[in-house]
Formats: sequence, structure tokens, C-alpha cells
Amino acid sequence: MKDFMKMTGATIVGLILFSIVVTIISIIGLAGVVATEGSYTAPENSILRINLNGGINERDEQNPLGFLTGDNGEVLALDKLLTAVEKAAKTDDVKGIYLEGGNLTGTPAMLQELRQALVAFKKSGKFIIAYADTYSAGSYYICSVADQVLLNPSGIIDWHGLASQPIFYTEAMAKLGVKMQVFKVGSFKSAVEPYINTEMSEPNREQTTSYLTSIWNGWVKDIAASRKLTAEHLNLMADSLTAFMQPTQMVEAKMADKLCYRDEVKDILKKKVGMEEDDVLNFVPYKSMAQAVMDIEKHSDRIAVYYAYGDIVDQASSPLQSGGEASIVTDPVITDLQKLMKDNDVKAVVIRVNSGGGSAYASEQIWHQVQLLKEKKPVVISMGGMAASGGYYISCGANKIIAEPSTLTGSIGIFGMFPDASELLTDKIGLHFDVVKTNKFADFGSYARPINEAEGEKLQNYINHGYDLFTRRVAEGRGISQDSVKVIGEGRVWTGEQAKNIGLVDELGNLQDAIKAAAKLAKTSEYNVATYPETKSMLDGIFGGDNEYDFMDAKIKLLLGDYYSTYHMVKQLGTWNPIQARLPYDIVIK
Repeated sequence: MKDFMKMTGATIVGLILFSIVVTIISIIGLAGVVATEGSYTAPENSILRINLNGGINERDEQNPLGFLTGDNGEVLALDKLLTAVEKAAKTDDVKGIYLEGGNLTGTPAMLQELRQALVAFKKSGKFIIAYADTYSAGSYYICSVADQVLLNPSGIIDWHGLASQPIFYTEAMAKLGVKMQVFKVGSFKSAVEPYINTEMSEPNREQTTSYLTSIWNGWVKDIAASRKLTAEHLNLMADSLTAFMQPTQMVEAKMADKLCYRDEVKDILKKKVGMEEDDVLNFVPYKSMAQAVMDIEKHSDRIAVYYAYGDIVDQASSPLQSGGEASIVTDPVITDLQKLMKDNDVKAVVIRVNSGGGSAYASEQIWHQVQLLKEKKPVVISMGGMAASGGYYISCGANKIIAEPSTLTGSIGIFGMFPDASELLTDKIGLHFDVVKTNKFADFGSYARPINEAEGEKLQNYINHGYDLFTRRVAEGRGISQDSVKVIGEGRVWTGEQAKNIGLVDELGNLQDAIKAAAKLAKTSEYNVATYPETKSMLDGIFGGDNEYDFMDAKIKLLLGDYYSTYHMVKQLGTWNPIQARLPYDIVIK
């Protein structure tokens, strides 16, 4: 028995030591990766390879310890994708781009911006070839720009249109004995509907139909131009449930150009590059291409691009509360903008906003800092996937606002939500409460009783004041009357294309257009672009205590998939500022 215990103990110790050694070696390897960032050179006859599988974020947020935790889900960083495509067009050794379609998810505007970059790349005269076993709607939208769209002989093109399917919690909460008390302004302000309704209100259905139709028509127009098809044909295909059609039918319908297997795709690419059959293709990952060394002339003037994306919150949450999701935190954002304001080399600032809003109080504080920044130098807003509600609040006072046609914006409205758990606590659990108070409203906010009429009146007045302030900020920033803002406000969501027509947006365009507009306002033609805030290095991601990776939340995210955003929102309810300027829901294309 003693020998057995010794052997067992030795084995356990050995396994622990082995794990430590492997971890140290892995970290050293990661350090080597970090040390070589920015020093990549593409080999001759290279092809930029972009695997369109996973989700698209504004910036790289991949878990640095994914190889240890098993969380290796690909996260595509839009900023690096755009940089890689731009550098590939200017690098002689890169002969073309290979797009590998898959299950791509992202907001319509982010997909649209990547597609625009690929359209611009084609002006270099270089090729784009796309192939997939399965094209999701999002990846097909991107890949349709290619010179050839190739499909596996057993493959699928899932082209089916757009839909929105919100979840309603009202009855589930009632069974638990919880009721949400809601105070809002705006008949279209539907962020509260999941907690008080069991179906979409007519105003919400109207606005959702409107912006989905606008986005879909834009997609159809783009694909029709690239594939030389008609809008009628693409809509007919969407109504035919293409996921269950034979691949040969996809070629006949001109949705794809050719059926071939993966090894045959390599032969096609070799011919494009001028290689022999036995030669090995040089594929360049997009993150490597984004780090490629380029001869860039140095200038003293800088245009700053400041990324502000995620929920707008008063203070940073713990990793367990936030789920590791990016957020726009009041104090750090204000501090960063103050630094940019005082930096004399920064001649203008582009704020890249991708947010559905959040805390109304935090939005007001950031709006104020943008105004102070604007007094010193031009500020241009580049709207990404969404810049709505609080996201529009922080944007409305800029010198110029540029949005993608499919950006979700507007949603000018305010609401407050307060749970009443008295039935749960008393009737279902059997807890009883009594109170002694010095003043009339001393026990306001207690979950043990509903809000009374006097409190409700004061709350609604407070919400009304917040809406009045919001619409006044928009009116001042956009140079229109407050009454006009209230007509197009009411919490209604608009696409960028619609917002331009009603004066909420100045121009339609992408980040590069915003940078050029900022330089023009700053009256500088020779400048470099710098991005802020600085992204943390891979080692910071491992050792940085402030951004500790939440392993459990990552597993929940992997398990829930499309429903994770709903879980994440419910989990955060307790940390929200009660008064919110928030988009009803995210729209993500699959």
C-alpha cells in the first residue's frame, strides 16, 4: 500500500510539474509572438487568406489562453481585416485574396464595411477567389464580390433573407412572481417590451420591418451588381430555401460559378499565381498581413481614431458581470479624450462608435467631453454596426457624422425599469416585511413592494426631463429644432441610409471616409493615423488582473450560441443604471 501511495503521489507531482512546464513554454512562445508583432514580410507570390468563419468584432478580443481552456472560437477583428486588405493591395508580393466562406456572424454595417474594402481591393487589378463548403448569408454577402464564387459539390448557400425574433420574458417572470415596472418616453422605445409584453407592439413591428427592409434591399443591390443579377432573381432565390437546393441548381441560378473540391481550389489558385502543380501555395493570414511592414512617410500631424464600442456604462464591471464583453466606461473614455484634446500633434479625432447605448447618465458625461474636445479640434463620428440611443447621444454633437447605409442609429428615447418582486418574496417564498421610516420616500427602491402612484409620477417626470435633454442635445448638434427631433425621435430606430434622409447623419461612408473628412476639417493633407485606446498585448491579456478572463462565462457563451446575448443582458440587469438610453436589441446577421 505504501508503494502504491508513493507511486500515485509521484505520478500526481509529475503531472503537475509537466503542466507547469508546458504552460511556461507556451507563455514563452506567446512572448515570442508578441515580440515579432509588426515585423511581418509577405513572401513572393503570396495570397491573403481570410477565413470567414466566426464573429466579427471591432477590434481583436480573442482569448489569449484559448489553447489552454479549449475556447478557440475565431473572432475576426474588423480593424485588422481592413488593414490587411489595404496592405495586400499595395504589396507587390501579394497576388490576390482567397476568401473561405463559412458561418459568419456580425452586424450588417460591419459586413458591409469589409465588403467595401474588398471592392476597393479589386481596383488594384488583383484577383479575389471565394470558396466554401457552406456559405451563410453573411459570408455569401461578402464572398459575392469575388471574381469567382466556388462551391463544394455537396455544399450549401444559405440565402434566406433577414428576420428579427425577440424573446419576451413577461409570462416567465409572472410565474416567478416578478413584475417589471417601466417608465419611458417614445412609442417606438421597445427595449422594455420583452419585460412587459408577450409580442411586438405595432410601432416596434413597423420600425423593425422598415430597417430590415432597408438593410436587405442594400444587400440585394450590392450582390446584384457584383453577380450581374437582378433584385427580383435574388429575392426569388431567398424565397426558395436555397439551403435545401442542390449545388448544381446554385450554379444554374448563377449564385455560384463552379462546383469543385478543396484540392481543386488550390489548383485554381496556383494557376492564378503562375505556379506549377507541385508548388506550395503561400497563404498569408490576415493578422500577419495587418502587421506587414510598409514604407509609410512620417508626418508630425496625426488623425486619431478612437474606438468606443459596447454598452455605455457608468463604471467597469467585473469579468463575471460583463462576460468579457467590451464596454464604453465613462471615466476611462473621458480621460482618453482629454489626453487627445491636449496632444498638439493630434489635429482631429475620429470617434468610431459601435454601441446600442446604455446608461443615460454616462452618455451625457461622454457627450460633454466630446463638446470640450470639439472646441479644440474637429471631431468626426464614424458609425459602425450601431450608434443608437446612448450611442447616438455621444455622437450627436460632433462636427460631422458618417454612417454605413446599414448602420442602426437613432433610437432617441429614454426609459427606466424597476423590478417588483413582492409577489415572489411574500406569496411564493413566504417572506414578510415591515418598515419604519423617517421620510415619505425613505424606502423607495425596495423590491419588497411596488412603486406607488406618487413615486411613479416623479419617476415619469424624471424620464421626461431626460428625454427633453436628449432631444435638446440632438437639436443643438444637428442644427435643427427640438420639435423636429421629437418627430423623428420617439425611440425609433433608423438605418444609416434612412438617418441621412432625415438629417441625423451627414454622409454615408466608412471609417476611411471619416478619416479623410477629419483631415479636411483640420486642414491637413499630410498626416499619419493613430488608433486609440492602445490594445493590450497578449501578455497583458494573460497577466493583467483588470481584464481577467472568465472561463465559466466563455463556456456558457459557447453553449448558448445565438441566445448568449439574451443571457448576458439579463445577467447585467442588476448592474445597470436604472435610467437607460438603449437600443431594443442587437441585430446580427448569420
